[in-house]
Amino acid sequence: MENKKNNNAFKKFTQKHSEIWKFIKFTIAGGGSSVVELIVHMILLNSVFSSLTNEAITSSALNMIGVTSKGYLYTYLISTTIGYAIAFILNRKITFKADANPTLSMILYVIMVVFTIFANGWIGSAMTTFAQAHNLLGNFWDLLIKIIGMAIPTLWTYPCNRFIIHRKKEGGNRKLKAYIRKSPRRSKTARGFLNLI
Repeated sequence: MENKKNNNAFKKFTQKHSEIWKFIKFTIAGGGSSVVELIVHMILLNSVFSSLTNEAITSSALNMIGVTSKGYLYTYLISTTIGYAIAFILNRKITFKADANPTLSMILYVIMVVFTIFANGWIGSAMTTFAQAHNLLGNFWDLLIKIIGMAIPTLWTYPCNRFIIHRKKEGGNRKLKAYIRKSPRRSKTARGFLNLI
C-alpha cells in the first residue's frame, strides 16, 4: 500500500512538473554520459595515448580549443564522441521520447555538438591558461577543468535538445492520420497529405 502511494505521488509530480522532470532526466542522462566520457578520457590520456602527448600539434584552430598534442587530440575526439552519442540516444529515447525525423535530429545534433566543442574548447582553453598561470597543473586540475567545461554548455544544450533536436510530433497528427486511414473514401489528395504529416 505504501509503495503504491509513493508511486502515485511520484507520477503526480512528474505529470504536474513535466518540464522540470525532463530537465532532471536530461541532467541524469548528461551526467551519466559525462561520467563515461571522463573515464574514457582519463584512461586514453594516461595509457593508450600517453606517449603521443609529447607530439605537438601546430594547427591554430585546434590550439584555439586547447588541443596541443596528438595524444590529447585522439583522446578528446574518442571520449567526446562516445559521450555525445550516449547522451543523444538517452535523450531521444528516454528524456524527450522524441518521434521526429531521426535523420534531421542527428544532423541538428551534430551542428550543436560542433558548436559546443568549439565553445567548450575556447572555455577550456581559457580555464587552462588560467590554471597554467597559477601553477594549477596535473591530472586533478585537468579533471576539474574538464568537469567545469562540460557543465557550462548546459546553458544552450538543454534548450536546443528540448525544442529543436528532440521534438515530439503532436498527438493531433497521429489522430488525423488514423482518421484518414480509416476513411473508406481516401482520395489521392488525402493520401498525399498523409505522406506530408
